[in-house]
This record gives sequence, C-alpha cells and structure tokens, in this order.
Amino acid sequence: MIDWSSYNESLVRRGQVLLDFDVLDGWDSELSQMNHGKVGEPYNYPDSFIHLLGYMRAYFHLPYRQTQGVVIAHASKKVPGIPHYSTISRRINKLEIKINEKLGDDIVIALDSTGIKVANRGEWIRHKWHVRKGYLKIHVAVDIKKKRILSMEVTSEEVHDGKMLKKLIDEASENSSVKGVLADGMYDSNKNFRYLSKKHIKAGIKTRSNSKVKSTNCRARNMSVIRQQTNLKRWKHSVSYGRRWMAETAFSSIKRMFGEHVTARKFPYMVKEILLKAALYNMFNQMI
Repeated sequence: MIDWSSYNESLVRRGQVLLDFDVLDGWDSELSQMNHGKVGEPYNYPDSFIHLLGYMRAYFHLPYRQTQGVVIAHASKKVPGIPHYSTISRRINKLEIKINEKLGDDIVIALDSTGIKVANRGEWIRHKWHVRKGYLKIHVAVDIKKKRILSMEVTSEEVHDGKMLKKLIDEASENSSVKGVLADGMYDSNKNFRYLSKKHIKAGIKTRSNSKVKSTNCRARNMSVIRQQTNLKRWKHSVSYGRRWMAETAFSSIKRMFGEHVTARKFPYMVKEILLKAALYNMFNQMI
C-alpha cells in the first residue's frame, strides 16, 4: 500500500529541490576548482548552479529568457551576477549529465523504448498541413526494484530496439552488477542472447511465437524457445516477466512530469534535455 503521507511530503520536497538556491553556499570554492588550470576566459557560474537552472527549466518548461527571469526574481540578491539567457543555454548544453548510479549487485533491469515528439504542434496541425517532424526514440534500462533509470540512449525513430541492448547493458553495468534482463520480443535475436550468455546474465526475453529450434541458433535462445512454447505462463513466472512494466512506469512518469515533447531544436541539445529530465526523474524517485 502507498504511504500517502510520505508521498505527499516527497512532492513538497520536489518543489524545494527545484528552487533550492543553497547551491550558492559553495559558489566561490566550486568556481575556484573549476577555473584551476583553465586556459582562456574563466567560468563565472559553477556547474551546480547551471544544473539547478537546467532542472528548473526542464520541469517548468521554461524558455531560456524566462529562466533568466526566475533567477532575477528569486536569487538576484544572492547570486554574484545574473547569467544572460544565452550563457544559460550554452552552459546547460555543455553539462555532463550522468544518470548511472551504483544500486548494488545482482540487479535485474527492464529494457524498453518510447517515442518523444520533437515539436508540440498538436495533432490537428500535423493532419491539416501534413507536417511530420518525426519522433525521437528513448531507449532505457530500468532497475525493476527501485524504478530508477540506469542507462539511456536517444536515437532517431528508425533505430531498432534490439540493436540498443548491448549499449544499454554495458552502461548499466558500469556501477552495478546486472544478473537479469527483461525485454519484449523486439530484443529477440541470437546476437543478443549470445551477448547475455557471455556476460552470464539471465535473459528474460520474449521470443517470437513462430520461433524454431535450430542448431545454428544460440543455445540459450533455443532453451528459451522450448520453455516458452512448452509453458509460457510458467516461463513468465520463473523470470518475473511481469516486472518488465517498470520501464513503462518510468516512461509514464517522465511524460506526465515533463510532457511528451522536447523544446530544443538541434539533436545534441534534444539529447541533453532528455538526459536532464531522466536525471531529475531519478532524483525525485529517491525521495519517495
């Protein structure tokens, strides 16, 4: 059961995080460290402050000019100088955003993907004027217990899900030991099963219904095909396949909090915006 009192408190803390200008306390020391040995013009604003502005902008869907306005209204007496909106844009898009964290050993992750619109034009505009901007595709690996995103890749909509399995698991394995993977039939391939076998990771991948056992197939995939075709319900229970929906839960939360489109116009900046949202989602998730 949900502890509604704790949940409500976590929602209040989210607001505190988004407008927490306590990062200013270490302003001088952080700037000193960042500018140590730097060639050229020194930094005027620490990365922690720029991270805060990035989170605030992502959550409230603020353009860069309005982000500058928020700083003027809420921190003008604390900040040693107000960053120009062009500076905010440039610094946010140069941030190194890390969402991978150490969650322990023997974790099980769920893989999935979803689409994000590259414009918020509305469906009527798209149909009326035949405007098709396309989608970005977000591929994630989510820890099924803590529901946190351990790795994320952003691609065009043409990239097949199955091709991203290795990259997602490699990134998720940097700080945590992965013992199992849950994924739908889009990830079903001999290449992926061989990779998981080599890594000694249990594959909870749904194989295609018309799959055949062949000598040329990966042995692990052949065994999975046999088990699923013999008793699919038992196989799902044995690998906890139902927990795969934790990836859908993460997608639902991100879209509900941040919307279903990006505001950036260039692909590298779109990727940065989505990573900021994923990092903020993980931060909020720790508060519950």
